Amino acid sequence: MTTPAPFKSSFPWLPAIPYPPPREDGYWAPITSTLDWCEENYYATHYSAEIVNTLTNLLVVYLSCKGMYNCYKYGHELIFLVTFAGFLVVGSGSFAFHATLKYPMQLVDELSMIYTTCLMLWATFEHGRSRLFGVLWGLFVASLAISITLYYHYLQDPTFHQNAYALLTAIVLIRAMVMQELYLRPYFQPRREKRDKEILIRMWVLVAWGLTVFLGGFAIWNLDNIYCSKLRRWRYDIGLPWGLVLEGHGWWHIGTGLGAYSYIVWGIWLRHCLNGKQDEYELIWPSIFTSVPRLVRVEKVKTR
Repeated sequence: MTTPAPFKSSFPWLPAIPYPPPREDGYWAPITSTLDWCEENYYATHYSAEIVNTLTNLLVVYLSCKGMYNCYKYGHELIFLVTFAGFLVVGSGSFAFHATLKYPMQLVDELSMIYTTCLMLWATFEHGRSRLFGVLWGLFVASLAISITLYYHYLQDPTFHQNAYALLTAIVLIRAMVMQELYLRPYFQPRREKRDKEILIRMWVLVAWGLTVFLGGFAIWNLDNIYCSKLRRWRYDIGLPWGLVLEGHGWWHIGTGLGAYSYIVWGIWLRHCLNGKQDEYELIWPSIFTSVPRLVRVEKVKTR
C-alpha cells in the first residue's frame, strides 16, 4: 500500500490544508435535484452537500429579517413586509436546497424567487390605480405565478425558471425606474422642490449599487459554470480555506442577497415619495461597503 504524497500548496507561504475528497454517501443522498453546482459534494461535512453554497444563504436570511423588522418599526406598507417575508423563504429554501440537493427543496428555492418578484410586480403597477384594478391585477399576477409553477414542474428545465425570473425582474425594475423619473425629475415635474432632486440622486446611487452587486454575482456564477473544471483544480492546488474564495455560486448568493435587499428598500422609498411623504423618511446608509441601507422615519433619526 502506497503512502499518498504530502499536500503542497501552489502558494507555500499560505498555510493551507488539502481538500478532502468528495463523497456520494452523504446524509441526504441520493441527489434528486435537476441541478448540481460546481462545488463538490459532501467534501466538508456529512450533513451538507454543498457547504459554501449552503452557508452563504445565511446572509439572505439575515437581510430579510432585518428588512421585516424595519418595515414593522418604521411603518412601511404591508406589501413590503410580505415581500421581505418572501425573501426569507428564498434564503431558507436555497439553504435547504444546497444542503440536500433534493428536488422538492429546489422547487422551494426557485419558485419562491418567482413569487417574491410577482409581489413586487403587483406593487409596482398597482400604485395609484383603483381598488378594482388592484384586485384584477392581483388575480392576473397570481395566475401568472401559478402558470409558471405548473409549466416549470412539467418541463423541469432550469433555463425556463432563470429566463422567467430575469424577465419579471427586468419588467419591475424598468417600470420602477420610469416612475421614479416621471414623478421626481424636475424636468417632468417643474413644481418639484430641490429636495426631490437630491432624493433622486441618492435613489440612483442605491439603484446602481444594487444592480452592480446583483449583476456582479451573476457574472461570477456564470464564470463558475463555464470554468468549473479549472476552478476545481485551482481549489485543490490552493487548498483550504483559500479555495473557498473560488466558489462562484456562493458569491452569487451574496450578490443577489445584497442586490435584492437594496432593490426592496429602494421600492419602499419610491412608494413613500409617490405618496408625497419625502419629508417623513430618510435613507440611512453610512457606507456602501460596511453597511446596508435602511429607510427610517425622520423623527427617529432626530431622536437618535
